[in-house]
Amino acid sequence: MFILGPLRTEKSIQLIEFQNTICFNVDMKATKDNVKKEVEQLFNVKVADVRVNITMKGEKHAFVRLAVGSKAEDVAAKLKLA
Repeated sequence: MFILGPLRTEKSIQLIEFQNTICFNVDMKATKDNVKKEVEQLFNVKVADVRVNITMKGEKHAFVRLAVGSKAEDVAAKLKLA
């Protein structure tokens, strides 16, 4: 398991609504391919793009943009974000 949990910030909620993107805290050893495969398996969606950011606090965040047929709101509902 590379995904540690969803990000619950105001900016991450805006990304869900406007850019069809979900943000996750991920393990430091996780790669973009690992995150993509895990999200596709866990939530049964198609992933278009994964961006990764390492914060100043030493955390790694993954920004997962879903493909056109998949909705980030549905994944957020499963994660109880919205």
